[in-house]
Amino acid sequence: MHILIIGDIVGKPGRRAVTEILPQLKIDHSIDLVIANGENVSHGRGLSFNHYEALREVGIDWFTSGNHIWARADILPYLDDPKIQIIRPANYPGAVPGRGIASFKVGTTPIHLLNLMGRVFMAEETDNPFRLFDELIEKLKGVIIVDFHAEATSEKWAFGHHVTDRATAVVGTHTHVPTADERLLGAGTAFISDIGMTGPIDSNIGAEKGTIINHFLTGLPWRYEVAENGPIWFNAVLVTIDVKTHRATHIERIQKVLDS
Repeated sequence: MHILIIGDIVGKPGRRAVTEILPQLKIDHSIDLVIANGENVSHGRGLSFNHYEALREVGIDWFTSGNHIWARADILPYLDDPKIQIIRPANYPGAVPGRGIASFKVGTTPIHLLNLMGRVFMAEETDNPFRLFDELIEKLKGVIIVDFHAEATSEKWAFGHHVTDRATAVVGTHTHVPTADERLLGAGTAFISDIGMTGPIDSNIGAEKGTIINHFLTGLPWRYEVAENGPIWFNAVLVTIDVKTHRATHIERIQKVLDS
């Protein structure tokens, strides 16, 4: 089984890259399932329902998210709908909209897609993702894929080691910066610290450079505006899984550049 997982899609440039690159990529790699982090899809913050539908049409099966999932009010009523294929971080405490885990089948293979958020350098007050995984794993049989949405590389690596040979794949998102540390842990857990973003290259993690530079020069508040010009990169990982053992056998980075 081949599963493609796309890093944070940022704004209009990111949506364009997915639209133009994904359909052929699915053919070239015989991809069975496409997952994408969608928390920055709509103008760099959140995921609108219209953009959700548009990206589903070009081939994304499931969306994970992160701390910006609440930014678009129009999507919130849909998060509890079992037909809507979006999950939010499972370790938000208390009663919040949506679900943090999705269980489904690809062919006859059971898949469990889990979204967790780290706590180091993150402003949100979330429950412990390590302990929550330990609780959930007792009930899960099949392929287990985790989007670990976190800032600190050390926390991502610690989580990867913690779940080695229990999760099939752990992929980091959130920083928008692709790492070159993809590997197999243990007997078959695919891991990467951060897939990176799908969005404008000539930017500061997707945002207009001048706005960010001015913030660091002056300390004044800034607003995230997606950079609209220049080339766009598409960052993803392709994970190959043995459907009999539910273990990963290979992970590779896929990076493509779309000219402006």
